[in-house]
Amino acid sequence: MEPVLQVLAQEPVIPLAILLVVILVVPILFERLRLPGLVGLVFSGVVLGPSGWNLFPADLPIIDLLSDIGLVYLMFLVGLEQDFGKLHQNQKRSLGFAGFTFLIPFLTGILVGRIFGFAWNTSILMGCLFASYTLLAYPIMSRLGVVNNQAVSATIGATIFTDISVLLVLAVCVISLQVDVFSLSNLLILLGRLIVYSTIIVVGFDWAGQEFFRCSRDDEGNKILFVLLSVFLAVISAQFIGIEKIVGAFLAGLAINGVIGESPVKEKVVFIGSVLFIPIFFVDLGLLIDLPAWGRSITTLKLMLLVVFGVIVSKFLAALLAKFFYRYNWQEMLTMWSVSLPQVSTTLAATFVGYRAGLLSIEVLHSVVVLMLITSTLGPLLTSRLAVALTPPIPEPVIINLLEQKTAENRSNFTIVVPIYNPQSQHYLIEMAALLARRENSKIIPLTIAKIAARMDAAHLEASLQRSERLLAKATDQSLSLGIEAIPLLRIDDAFAPGISRAAREQKASLIVMGWGKRTDLRSRLFGNVIDAVLWTSHCPVAVTRLVESPHKIQRILVPLENLTSPALLIQFAQMLAEANQAQVTVLNVCDRRISSSKIAARRSHLSLLVSQLAQVNPPDIQIITHENVAQAILQAARLYDLVVLPFIRNYTIPGDLTMSDVTTQVARQLTCSIVMLKEVKRTQISTIPKSVTNTTSTV
Repeated sequence: MEPVLQVLAQEPVIPLAILLVVILVVPILFERLRLPGLVGLVFSGVVLGPSGWNLFPADLPIIDLLSDIGLVYLMFLVGLEQDFGKLHQNQKRSLGFAGFTFLIPFLTGILVGRIFGFAWNTSILMGCLFASYTLLAYPIMSRLGVVNNQAVSATIGATIFTDISVLLVLAVCVISLQVDVFSLSNLLILLGRLIVYSTIIVVGFDWAGQEFFRCSRDDEGNKILFVLLSVFLAVISAQFIGIEKIVGAFLAGLAINGVIGESPVKEKVVFIGSVLFIPIFFVDLGLLIDLPAWGRSITTLKLMLLVVFGVIVSKFLAALLAKFFYRYNWQEMLTMWSVSLPQVSTTLAATFVGYRAGLLSIEVLHSVVVLMLITSTLGPLLTSRLAVALTPPIPEPVIINLLEQKTAENRSNFTIVVPIYNPQSQHYLIEMAALLARRENSKIIPLTIAKIAARMDAAHLEASLQRSERLLAKATDQSLSLGIEAIPLLRIDDAFAPGISRAAREQKASLIVMGWGKRTDLRSRLFGNVIDAVLWTSHCPVAVTRLVESPHKIQRILVPLENLTSPALLIQFAQMLAEANQAQVTVLNVCDRRISSSKIAARRSHLSLLVSQLAQVNPPDIQIITHENVAQAILQAARLYDLVVLPFIRNYTIPGDLTMSDVTTQVARQLTCSIVMLKEVKRTQISTIPKSVTNTTSTV
């Protein structure tokens, strides 16, 4: 083994290659076992480190460097993912729950530290580790449509308070090691420096970011570089004034949060860290674990048990206090408890910093890693079982808005833009658009984009224009044969996606119908593709289609739903296509097996009311089934249908949740029939849609 270690030390490319294999394969395997991918990454570190094969030493330079970047990136994403919208919606309750879920675990952690004879500084830091939590269950709550529940919203909003509090106490504890006598005056000076530094970072970076993004316009590459530069400038300046670097990374995330919003730049920034640097940090954490030491010391095992027990109980007591104070029901209280259980991002970052600073012993590090493994598995599991009963009913005002009828003039203005590029898929796309246009007595606009060149007389631009003209001529002839007015549009632009979005806006499009090429390679995930960019930038709904047969042959349409918050666009799109094609729509609601019969009856009542108001003629059938696996239930039902209409859900990655996948992705990968995926849109974006289709945040 010694020669191997020497080679690894001399050739940093080899350990990097091994790490890439680990972070690619291991999370997938652990996800198959229904365990979080980060658990597999830590386990990989144990196997590769001194406690296992001893392939990687704990102080390998290349791993230390990448792990440090991962630590900084992790805390940056924690700040970037803070949901200020939830905080503003439920500010008082968020602040109240933050107080409960910080103070009770904080005091419990101090008590545990003192029981084991740790110094006050170490005990206080342990209290901080107990207080924070990571929203691993957010995708589950979003999928179930319960994020707007008051208890859930308060739990989400409270994270910003707990994270800031933990990082503040961590900074004070680390600074106290650097002074001989830590007095009240020193504390006030430190707090003053933190306030000034935080103000400069949050306000200054926000202003600089807004100005830079305004000047950069559509140059995503420069925007991503600016974001990364901001992070490391914040880290360097924090260390320069004696503040822990993860505090600077977190503040940079808060500052950039308001600059990039929910944009493609944010997704790419999150992606870069989540697929490379953050996984390496978790692997490095596993390298520090000394498994044989667990069996040699009874004290270590006792500390682990007490840490895990203390966090679970203290978080339960915090949720219980919130229940009595804000009069939540038991289901809401237990959901709050399960959501606040996972100790991942901030907890691990603070533990890592405390261990390196000498504040925390290796026993405490081991205990926190075990705590992370248990709570990151237990928390989402409990949430998936408890949050089912919190699914809210459809708000009455939304139902009323859906009843609005458009005038004949507005219906005649219904315009469908069809970007065409591939001659093989063009025929079905035009057919789909023609069916919808015939039903609405409107027009379609076949669109081709010729990419701009440095010179307008360039040979490749001329070839592109000729090809586009041939495609448009073919699309126009096909539209005329189908009896639909077509207005062909050729646009010269610097890129396909911006050209499509700009043309759709200029033409006041009501709908964009695109083909789906199923491109899932690394480059498309990292830099995006045309569909991704159009989905992000378009002003109107986008229907991404994968048609395996002519749309005229579609007779049975399935619209699967899991939550009933606002499924209007999905149902109405399916109904528009069904009325044009004399087809039948089935609305399938999949719910958990543990849901009560009364709640199933309530779901059926809500769906019946919504469906009857959306479609007075030939209304869709309603099926409600219970199943433990939503994706499997949809796949089984889809065998009898020609087309499945799904919402387009981004596979959004949050810190610590590296392999979370959504039901839409699972279903779309395995369906063999035709698919239409609809982009989520805001109510203000679709005023030209007939019958006032409103907010479409429903998820499968």
